[in-house]
Amino acid sequence: QLQASGGGTVQAGGSLRLSCAAAERRLSTYAWGWFRQAPGKERDFVAAITWRNGRPYYADSAKGRFTISRDGAEDTVHLQMNSLKPEDTAVYYCAAAAKQTVYTIPRTRNEFDYWGQGTQVTVSS
Repeated sequence: QLQASGGGTVQAGGSLRLSCAAAERRLSTYAWGWFRQAPGKERDFVAAITWRNGRPYYADSAKGRFTISRDGAEDTVHLQMNSLKPEDTAVYYCAAAAKQTVYTIPRTRNEFDYWGQGTQVTVSS
């Protein structure tokens, strides 16, 4: 139901912009988020944003380098990633929460109802 795009390979210090769109326009959502999963590791939270008022929340690893934003006209969420590091290498997944459950801005996997297929981000040193 969600389609992620924008991954690729960049050198350390470079930038990438990921995008996530709902396959079904006007999908009713409360918040959108990004997670990432490196080989052999758990899928970790990166950032999320509430759809109505655009309030963001970031994991410590993303603060100061990543920016999440939403485009209401296009039903799209973006993740601008700057100053990328090799440890940012992972498959990035977008997700959407249908309603508020645990936190005001969701940040755990169980709070999200819809998931995209993932897009690979590789940062070379």
